[in-house]
Amino acid sequence: MSKICLAFDTSNYTTSAAWYDGECGRNEGRLLDVPEGQLGLRQSEALFAHIKRLPEVAERLKLTKKDEIVVMGAASKPREGEDSYMPCFLAGLSQGSTMAMALDVPFFAFSHQQGHIAAAAWSAGRMDLLDKKHLSWHISGGTTELLLVEPQNKSVSCKIIGGTTDLAAGQLIDRAGGVLGLRFPSGRELEQLSRGAVKKDFFTPKVNGLEFSLSGIENKVRDYYFDTESREDTAYYAIRSIISAIEGATKNAKEQYGDLPVLFAGGVSSNLLLREIVPGIYSEPRYSSDNAIGIAILAYRQVFG
Repeated sequence: MSKICLAFDTSNYTTSAAWYDGECGRNEGRLLDVPEGQLGLRQSEALFAHIKRLPEVAERLKLTKKDEIVVMGAASKPREGEDSYMPCFLAGLSQGSTMAMALDVPFFAFSHQQGHIAAAAWSAGRMDLLDKKHLSWHISGGTTELLLVEPQNKSVSCKIIGGTTDLAAGQLIDRAGGVLGLRFPSGRELEQLSRGAVKKDFFTPKVNGLEFSLSGIENKVRDYYFDTESREDTAYYAIRSIISAIEGATKNAKEQYGDLPVLFAGGVSSNLLLREIVPGIYSEPRYSSDNAIGIAILAYRQVFG
């Protein structure tokens, strides 16, 4: 009989469910359907979509009678802090807590960000990072934050020490994709286009300590496409400009905090160009994007250490 944790994460982009047994795990997820031409969903729409999708996603985990659910978990909010809130997480939170009561098992809630850190560390074969201080980038559609991560009660505490002061990297990528007529979310298509770049130009944003602004790059991407008429070169320009800012802030963070390990989490961290240019610890791309496996890992650790 396998003793497992079952967990849910219903983020602004993906409905996901996962199980974890202390060593192995499985995550199943599905992107929310966004109408063509739109750059996301309203929270009410996302919440409704999650409620519809959760049974389908959970069924794909293929749990059997040999799997004993001994603990439940869910992502309850974007990041730590009482003021962090997003309605879409209520879908997974309510499902998880209700199942825990029905099964009479413990239930634990964590932030979406904590889940990303745990998933990235596990997938990269660096579970030891959950028990030691390290730096981490959380780079996604809604977040581009440089974190100082420390162990806390078999989970992790994430303190924001840097990152973007305005647009998230994923937002800029999607807007660049909009300029080039790509579908939302645009990350994969933009990366594929960038591989055909010839000029390989980019803009270097100013990095003030550990912070930088990405909003100005959006107009530069539009101007660059207007001037070059090259979709491939423009895709590279957008991605490489973002990487330049991350590279600069990472270098400054190592000077300020010492030679701590740097873990990369979040969907944008699956970008191959980023992995080539900025040294760090990277997870498998499928565990970089939104998932529930990190929540399952953290909840399991609360019971079994």
